[in-house]
Amino acid sequence: MDAILSEVYSTVLPAAPFVIAAYVGVWLVIAVFVLMLWGKQRKTSEDIAALREALDRRERESGDGQSR
Repeated sequence: MDAILSEVYSTVLPAAPFVIAAYVGVWLVIAVFVLMLWGKQRKTSEDIAALREALDRRERESGDGQSR
C-alpha cells in the first residue's frame, strides 16, 4: 500500500464512527421534525373541517329564517 494512502486511511477510519453518528443524528432530527409537522398539519386540517361545518350550519340556519 502506498504510504500516502496508509496515512489517509489511518486518519479517516478512526473518525468514521463519528461521521456515521452525525449522519444518524441529523436524520433523526429531520424525522422528528417531519413527524411534528405532520401532526400539526393533521390538527389544522381537522380544525378547518370543523370551521367549515360550523359555517355551513350557520348559513343554513340563517337561510331558513329569511324569506326569499
